[in-house]
Amino acid sequence: MAAQTHRTAAHPAPLTVRALNRATLDRQLLLRRSTMSAKDAVGHLVGLQAQNTKPPYFQLYARLTGFDPAELSALMESREVVRTVTLRSTLHTHTADDALTLGPLVRAPRDRELKNFRRGLEGVDLDRLAAEARKLVEERPRPLKELREELLAHWPDADPLALTTAARCLLPLVQVTPRGLWGRSGQVALTTVEHWLGRTAGPVPALDATVLRYLGAFGPASVKDFQSWAGITRTKEVFERLRPRLTTFRDGVGTELFDLPDAPRPDPDTPAPPRFLPEFDNVLLGHADRTRVIPAVNKGRNGVGNQTYGSVLVDGFLDALWRVRQEKDTAILTVQPLRNPTRAETAAITEEAARMLTVMTDAPDHDIRFGTFLDFGD
Repeated sequence: MAAQTHRTAAHPAPLTVRALNRATLDRQLLLRRSTMSAKDAVGHLVGLQAQNTKPPYFQLYARLTGFDPAELSALMESREVVRTVTLRSTLHTHTADDALTLGPLVRAPRDRELKNFRRGLEGVDLDRLAAEARKLVEERPRPLKELREELLAHWPDADPLALTTAARCLLPLVQVTPRGLWGRSGQVALTTVEHWLGRTAGPVPALDATVLRYLGAFGPASVKDFQSWAGITRTKEVFERLRPRLTTFRDGVGTELFDLPDAPRPDPDTPAPPRFLPEFDNVLLGHADRTRVIPAVNKGRNGVGNQTYGSVLVDGFLDALWRVRQEKDTAILTVQPLRNPTRAETAAITEEAARMLTVMTDAPDHDIRFGTFLDFGD
């Protein structure tokens, strides 16, 4: 049963951390698995974080009933979903439609990244670089090394890394298959999203619809939450424009949160079963204030620098880390709790781990262990 919340314009209703947690898990399909298709889930979640090739598959396994990795792999082969740089200038798996439209909407992080390489691009005409790079990758998908060498032929005095970074920032590039396919491997090869999909994006849409989709997948959320997720700034006026269509709340420290009026906000005591999330999961990166999923005591414990580890949600919150490796015919999954779990929690975590290994590995034997594989120095 949804929690009852009321508000007035002057006094938005307060939401506890647990209320925010359950609302977010529900939107993220993590409170209970959904029967929607993999393609619909990728669209609903506004993409899947995809710096590495396997996490999108594990994200969908945690969220969908009866998920088969072959389903997402087939969508990539048919070009219904693609791997491309969008939000926060990082790789995401998006539906074809989102790949065409989201890139231009959230270009600001790529523009900022390009400025960091300006010294290596002295004397380089960026318009000409974009045109040359487009011609090269649309002639055929190019591995990074090949693209770099071709661009260096035009600008031999430029920094090689700066040239390929500029091409990635200036053009909407996708990583073509077999890169990213389940159970297969392939080096990164790039072409433009328009060429890969055989159609153009058309006019850049207003940001309003993306804000509404974000709230549907990550809300309730603040303006800063949205900006952190998208990697862009100065969106307050968009929220103000949408305010008559939204409802508002306050979190525990008084931050204003926006939400869709009819979006689910479950009772804070709704059970939340254990979920194994891969590194860089959407729900862990979708807010400026991440305490709704990551308790303050565990802040920073699921990663060091750009290296992030698998996370286990227990009662809806990050409470353990995990990794899996295969030795001969055995998949060995190690769970490192961040506190002492109860006997019931240990049993539930073990059951979920066994289900995941059955679907997400091809090893006939499984070994689930509770132990330590990282030293936090405490």
